[in-house]
Amino acid sequence: MADNGLITEDNNFKMGEVEYEMVELLRRLNINRPVALTLACLSKGEEISSQCIEMVSGLRQPEVSIAMRYLRENDWVNMREEKKNHGKGRPVKLYKLTVQMETIINTIEENVIAESKTILQNIERLKNLS
Repeated sequence: MADNGLITEDNNFKMGEVEYEMVELLRRLNINRPVALTLACLSKGEEISSQCIEMVSGLRQPEVSIAMRYLRENDWVNMREEKKNHGKGRPVKLYKLTVQMETIINTIEENVIAESKTILQNIERLKNLS
């Protein structure tokens, strides 16, 4: 078991207390649930499959896809496909963060500060109008 983090055994990921707290804090910052859960799964920097993210987070496949689109648009995650060793079907999609969680958190912080400034400007404008 990793310190304060995901349990990894034969690519079997489980979310720990740290990841659940991370999800809760991200949600309080208006990060949507699928993105928050996906980020928590990716937070240790390990490469993880979309199917594993679904199982660990409880998200459905479309929710993981939407979260991944958001993460890719922000250049926070890399995706690669790996052919299955046996059987037919689609290749397995593997994801890994391309930046440190600190960078993602700093970006979220900058967005929150900018949004707060806009809200305060709107309040000041309302005061001046009344």
